[in-house]
Amino acid sequence: MSKPVIDVIIPAYNEEASIGKVIADIPKELIRDILVCNNASTDNTKSVAIAGGAIVLDQPLKGYGNACLKGIEYIKNRTENEKPDIVVFLDGDYSDHPEEMVLLVQALLNGNDMVIGSRALGDMESGAMMPQQVFGNWLATTLIQLFYNYQFTDLGPFRAIRYAKLIEIDMQDRDFGWTVEMQVKAAKHKLRCKEIPVTYRRRIGVSKVSGTIKGTILAGHKILWTIFKLL
Repeated sequence: MSKPVIDVIIPAYNEEASIGKVIADIPKELIRDILVCNNASTDNTKSVAIAGGAIVLDQPLKGYGNACLKGIEYIKNRTENEKPDIVVFLDGDYSDHPEEMVLLVQALLNGNDMVIGSRALGDMESGAMMPQQVFGNWLATTLIQLFYNYQFTDLGPFRAIRYAKLIEIDMQDRDFGWTVEMQVKAAKHKLRCKEIPVTYRRRIGVSKVSGTIKGTILAGHKILWTIFKLL
């Protein structure tokens, strides 16, 4: 795969202050299309993303997984010779460093099926993750190792996966369980997985999940339920 075709999926809900920065920092020489999945935003996320050169896909059904599935649906509907080799998932809040995408892709091309950008292994700005996020990641990855014998350190949203493998694992989750479902299914399908350290900073704006008590509880419950459901 000398010059792989790479599409980027960015779920975005009310990220007008950050989405332009995310798009601008993506290494354009590396990728083909940037798909911003506008998840029922009530601000100017859509217009800012279009101005940045992204393809915007409207997903009125709220939910992180719903947004990601919208992007996958768009890719599936391409003709066979237009399918990408690799899909990269990246959040729209500017907490990850999009320029580090080249590191994930290179690790993928070195013989892996899926690469997770690990915040736990990388350089994380103080306050970039709430204590409940750190604990939740530790608990979830510990359970995955215990029940599925796959070692991860993070459920980080910044990840790259071969398109054929993404279709093979048949993602279904429509909200908070998206990242853990992908990792558990990768373990069940015996995908070659690798984590690489990534840099992580405080997001722009307030998190819709960890920024509220309700969101934190719902996300934690869904993550644990997903791990046990897929056993």
